[in-house]
Amino acid sequence: MLNTVEVFLIFVVISESILGVLGNGFIGIVYCIDCVKKRKFSMIGFILIGLATSRICLIVMITTDGLIKLFFPDMYASGKLIDYVSYLWVIISQLNIWFTTSLNMFYFLKVANFSHHIFVWLKSRINRVLLLVMGSLPISLLITFPQAEKILKDYRMMNSSMAWQINFPKDEYITKQILFNLGVIVLFTLTLITCFLLIIFLWKHSRQMQLNVTGLRDPSTEAHMKAMKILISFVILFILFFIGVVIELSYYMRPENKLLFIFGMIITVLYPWGHSFILILGNKKIKQAYLVILQQLKCRKK
Repeated sequence: MLNTVEVFLIFVVISESILGVLGNGFIGIVYCIDCVKKRKFSMIGFILIGLATSRICLIVMITTDGLIKLFFPDMYASGKLIDYVSYLWVIISQLNIWFTTSLNMFYFLKVANFSHHIFVWLKSRINRVLLLVMGSLPISLLITFPQAEKILKDYRMMNSSMAWQINFPKDEYITKQILFNLGVIVLFTLTLITCFLLIIFLWKHSRQMQLNVTGLRDPSTEAHMKAMKILISFVILFILFFIGVVIELSYYMRPENKLLFIFGMIITVLYPWGHSFILILGNKKIKQAYLVILQQLKCRKK
């Protein structure tokens, strides 16, 4: 049985999940309508639609898998449910990080302006660079799936009479998880690097503009400061997501600590729903569509 605190935290997880599905669904719909109107797919439209879709799947999977582990743990003892969940996690998590990396690369190459010749070369070939990043997904999946199959085979050999608790030695379990999520870790690192480089550029550019402008604050400086805040918020949420994943994975080693597992779910889901609302507030097109809907709702109430 769950205690009062655990029940409350589960309510928080479900609330986060609902908000995340609504927020990402809204982003996907806005850009789908935009693509239909223009009769063509823009690169940013494709990335945001894919990102929103993958995040909805990620939220549903994290919440469903977590609730099964908490309330119906015996389901993992029969059939191949854990196999399906593992393979789905590989596909959905890598799709999500793939689109996230592409989005950050797009903003980095569009907004930043470094004088280094390598950056200038990349900036002039932005579509090719993004296609190269996107092309890394099949390679990452080809590397990850055999590793996933090996881990699941070892799991079945060591846990034939148990539910889903892992009995691997701690060091071996950590090594297997690193190999299992190697593609995600590489893209995660690339995303953080591009974010930090873009934050550095925006900070330096804002400082330079503040020195050159006297009197009232320049609107461009305000825009750069806003972009910095959005990026910093994203980096914090992104890091929290991986911390949450690590906490959830630790539950395989200590299934009696349900409170820690639920807390890990809260942190993990915080990123896909939190960043969707950051995108809504920070993206002009999405924000305008959101304000139009709010205005229509106010008119209907009156």
